[in-house]
Amino acid sequence: MFRLWAKVFENNHMLRDLCVGNDSDDTRTHKIFRALEEICVRFDLSSPIWLDKNISEFKRHNKTRFTQDNFIESIDFDYLEIQVIEED
Repeated sequence: MFRLWAKVFENNHMLRDLCVGNDSDDTRTHKIFRALEEICVRFDLSSPIWLDKNISEFKRHNKTRFTQDNFIESIDFDYLEIQVIEED
């Protein structure tokens, strides 16, 4: 089972969170992108843009933060954090 945990923060307070699981035989990358897509739909957000900073953070720590720089539309929070909490 693959699970990705998403948290929305404003002023260092978690406003909402969501855990998305995936049992498919997809690659790890596809599981991450599909989970992030589901999170954005549930949180009514546009998909964030992966910058080099996000890619390197995610490779090192299985975790990254998306700030206003990652979104085309304006966001009403400080950042969206995603973290892999379980892998096959």
